[in-house]
Amino acid sequence: MDIRTSQDGERRPLRVCITGAAGQIAYSLVFMLAKGEAFGKEQPIALHLLDIAPMETALSGLLMEIEDCAFPLVKEVITTSKLEVAFKNIDYAVMCGAMPRREGMERKDLLKANVAIFKEQGKALAEHASRNVRVLVVGNPANTNALICATAAAPTIPKENFTCLTRLDQNRATSAVARRLNANVDQVRNIVIWGNHSSTQFPDVSHAYVNNHPVIGSKTPARAAVADDEWIDGAFVSDIQQRGAKVIAARKLSSAASAANAIVDHLRDWAKGTSEGQFVSMGVWSTGAHYGVKEGLIYSFPVTTFKGGYTVVPDLEVSPAALKKIQATEAELVEERDTALEFLDLGAGSK
Repeated sequence: MDIRTSQDGERRPLRVCITGAAGQIAYSLVFMLAKGEAFGKEQPIALHLLDIAPMETALSGLLMEIEDCAFPLVKEVITTSKLEVAFKNIDYAVMCGAMPRREGMERKDLLKANVAIFKEQGKALAEHASRNVRVLVVGNPANTNALICATAAAPTIPKENFTCLTRLDQNRATSAVARRLNANVDQVRNIVIWGNHSSTQFPDVSHAYVNNHPVIGSKTPARAAVADDEWIDGAFVSDIQQRGAKVIAARKLSSAASAANAIVDHLRDWAKGTSEGQFVSMGVWSTGAHYGVKEGLIYSFPVTTFKGGYTVVPDLEVSPAALKKIQATEAELVEERDTALEFLDLGAGSK
C-alpha cells in the first residue's frame, strides 16, 4: 500500500529522514519523533533512516527496537544507505551525519570532507525530496554544512528551507540563567544565539525576560533579574560557548540526548509556530537585510516561526559591545564559507 494515500481517513504521514541514523543523536531522536514530540500526537510519520553501508547492521538493530516499541504514529520505517531511497518524497530532513574532526585533522581538511558529503546530499534532495522539504543540519560545522547543502540544492529547493541547529545553544543559555536565578526554565524567554554554532557564537540576554520573577505576575528583563553584569558578559558567554567541549571532556562523547531534545524543539516550533511574543534561535539563510550580517551565510538569528516558515525578528536594539560579537562570529562564518566554496564545484555556470 502507498502510505501517502490514506484508506481510512487518517492524516497523511509526514516523511522524515534522519541521516547518520546509526549515531548517538539519532538513537535518542527517533524515539522522540515516534512519540509525536515534534509534530504532534495526532500526526503519523514515516521514518527514513540513512547511514553509510558499514552501519546497515546497526540500522537493522534500531529498526527492531522501533518495531518493538509498537508506536501507533509510526506507519513505516525505511533503513538504507542509498540517498535516492532515503530522500524520496520526504517532508523533513534532519542531517545528523557528517565527517567528524579526527586527531591531527586541519579545519580546512574537515571542511573539504564535509563539502563533498553535503554537496552530494544537497543534489540528492533536489532530485528526490519534496520541493517543500524542510532541512535541519546538525552535523558540524553545521552552519557551513547547511550552506553547502542549500547551495547544491538550489534553485530546485529554496535556500530559505535550509536551517542549522542553534537551539541547543539557546537551551543551554536558558538553563544557565534559570539556574542562576533558581527559577524554572520555562520562566526564561527570548535569549538569542547569534552567529555560528562554534566557540564564537554570541549568547545574548539583552532582549530576554523572566516571567513571575521575583514575584508572581512580574516580567523582569533577564539582565536586571540576574543583576550581575560581570557574570552575564563574562562567564555566562564563555560557558555557553564552551559547553559542548565540556560535555565531551566529561562523557568522552559529544552531546546526544540534549542535541536530540533541541532538534525536537526546533522542528516543533518550525512546524507549529512560536507563541505570541516569543522568539527562538535558528541558523537561517542571511539575505543581508538584518543586523548588518552579509548575504549568503547560514547565520543564527532570533526568529518567529509559523507552520513551516520563519521570519527574522527585525530591529532589535543592539549595543556597540553586542555588535562587535555579532560581527566576530560573522567573520568566522565568512572565512568558513570562503574556504568551503574553494572545494565546491557545481559544474559549468556555477560560482
